[in-house]
Amino acid sequence: MTKSVEELVNYVYKELECSEYIIDHSNTVYERTKDLTPKYNNIDLDLIEAGAKLHDVGRTVTNNIEHAYIGADLLRNLGVDEAICRITERHIGAGITVEDAKENNLPERQYIPQTLEEKIVAHADNLVHGVEFVDLDFVIDKWKNKNMNPEAIDRLIRLDKELR
Repeated sequence: MTKSVEELVNYVYKELECSEYIIDHSNTVYERTKDLTPKYNNIDLDLIEAGAKLHDVGRTVTNNIEHAYIGADLLRNLGVDEAICRITERHIGAGITVEDAKENNLPERQYIPQTLEEKIVAHADNLVHGVEFVDLDFVIDKWKNKNMNPEAIDRLIRLDKELR
């Protein structure tokens, strides 16, 4: 990254006119990533910080599931590194399968986190509710109450086991 993470994040927040809620939530997600990173020595901590702080910029346009790919496209339009764009695109839940993407009328893209950095940001976001840290049981109950696909809940549990 040519800009520092802080410079990049501040630039994007200003350009996209991110709300204080988006900023506060994203900073909380970044803090939550710190619970998931200590066991790894092969990760890009700057990428995780930038990805966590920019993962929800699509919420400047919509609060629907589309905010992930819209946010990624907004970042691409600002010339943000593709690795950060992919974190934004793939942070929904524990990922969205091709079938789920079709059901939600999302563009045909890869929505399952692939890299360790993508997985860490996605899961840190799962473990934050607003600006509060929550545990896996809270997330599972929330997803069950939303009638989430049982396969999505299984992916969540597998992701938690992989990262902890």
